[in-house]
Amino acid sequence: MDSLTAGTITVVFSSMIALMRPLKSLTNVNAQFQRGMAACQTLFAILDSEQEKDEGKRVIDRATGDLEFRNVTFTYPGREVPALRNINLKIPAGKTVALVGRSGSGKSTIASLITRFYDIDEGHILMDGHDLREYTLASLRNQVALVSQNVHLFNDTVANNIAYARTEEYSREQIEEAARMAYAMDFINKMDNGLDTIIGENGVLLSGGQRQRIAIARALLRDSPILILDEATSALDTESERAIQAALDELQKNRTSLVIAHRLSTIEQADEIVVVEDGIIVSAALIASCWRNTAFTPSCIRCNLANDCAYLVG
Repeated sequence: MDSLTAGTITVVFSSMIALMRPLKSLTNVNAQFQRGMAACQTLFAILDSEQEKDEGKRVIDRATGDLEFRNVTFTYPGREVPALRNINLKIPAGKTVALVGRSGSGKSTIASLITRFYDIDEGHILMDGHDLREYTLASLRNQVALVSQNVHLFNDTVANNIAYARTEEYSREQIEEAARMAYAMDFINKMDNGLDTIIGENGVLLSGGQRQRIAIARALLRDSPILILDEATSALDTESERAIQAALDELQKNRTSLVIAHRLSTIEQADEIVVVEDGIIVSAALIASCWRNTAFTPSCIRCNLANDCAYLVG
């Protein structure tokens, strides 16, 4: 057997040392592979999902904003018990209606039906006197702006995040005006690059109140005639909520608004309160009649048709 020379040993050890780093890097491959597989599964699930039925032919540039639910019953796919039963509700153009009730009562379901994320089982939902199913989905959804408690922001500039929902051409001045009306320019001007500041993945560099103001500015720039506020301030503390309430009031001006909330401060500017329990509208009344009752508690208001106010514990 040939003996190993000093040179051969040196080459072997040098090769082993050189291989250690690539071998160590292989341990990270499995984790990266698993993340890639998870991302692919999500992507393929979206690509394989059933395409929305878009059989409507009616196209509208800007709706007046009249909304009406007529005997609407709706059941979520895969469930047997209806989420909504025999809903009758009118929201005149330019008016604000507040939906109150316990969690899971059906408030957000009512809002989701306006944009036809789901189709109803029975009844009709009308916009400006026409059934929603008569409109193309693109035309219908262009009429609606949404501000919810879950604001999705992108790893992009403040300006681009505000402009994200705008479907028409816009200018830098319009972005600034929307931010000003949303009372967002105060903190934007303090950023290093102002509107051109990158805010991180999902707006990680912003506070909860700042994120909500960006969402409000986004809705203002979108300038849709119908507005849905779905628990827009529920994730904020009382101080932060007060800070953005003026922005919400500005947003609701001259728009048909559906407000879903648990806090009195969010609904005190509404024209009417509607109480939802277990998928049924149990009462509705003009809000002015409610404020005459001074026995307010933090729980939900219940206004009956006799203009009396009581409370739902929950």
